Amino acid sequence: MLKIENLTGGYVNIPVLKNISFEVADGELLGLIGLNGAGKSTTINEIIGLLTPYAGKISIDGLTLLESGADYRKKIGFIPETPSLYEELTLREHIETVAMAYDIEVALVLERAQSLLKLFRLEDKLDWFPSHFSKGMKQKVMIICAFAVDPSLFIVDEPFLGLDPVAIADLTELLANEKAKGKSILMSTHVLDSAEKMCDRFVILHHGQIRAQGTLAELRTHFGDEQASLSDIYMHLTKEEY
Repeated sequence: MLKIENLTGGYVNIPVLKNISFEVADGELLGLIGLNGAGKSTTINEIIGLLTPYAGKISIDGLTLLESGADYRKKIGFIPETPSLYEELTLREHIETVAMAYDIEVALVLERAQSLLKLFRLEDKLDWFPSHFSKGMKQKVMIICAFAVDPSLFIVDEPFLGLDPVAIADLTELLANEKAKGKSILMSTHVLDSAEKMCDRFVILHHGQIRAQGTLAELRTHFGDEQASLSDIYMHLTKEEY
């Protein structure tokens, strides 16, 4: 479980998040919804430790970054919006490096990666360097590395950008399978149609504040229209055109 309590944070002298609180339960896929600049990326950076909160607390399965940094980080599988690979490392070496970072036997992570490599049609490209990969292939490498370490929390930031339709369907199924295993999933996106179909609950973030959170049914009740789409609700709550 990911738990965020009264989090205020941002960059030096630039507060972005303003006292936000929400949870992602075990076996739940929660959509963090908002336009560019709403605070989604800042929230993720606070969770993964790239930023230090001004105030508040973030915990994963009861662990905090301050008290149990190494164990806390090992619980996270992060799929960023923009792939970040080392140009001098092959695909195989990327997987091995991730295994060492998570203190997992390299052979075990490579074994876990085999089915993922086959799924994303990269099993014959283990000796390729990133310069040979398209953007979509690089994104698939990030997905493989995140899933191969078997984390308890997945954080996926605009996960479908650059992926072909087959890969989008494959990733959607992978996330559903991990959720069924009891994993927590936080998905940040501004693509509301996809979020509405995939997510169990939503946190609507706007200008660093939570405007509403809950299931689609709960948000519809708040909105006063049992047939409203997530896009309709978002526009109503933020008073801005999506």
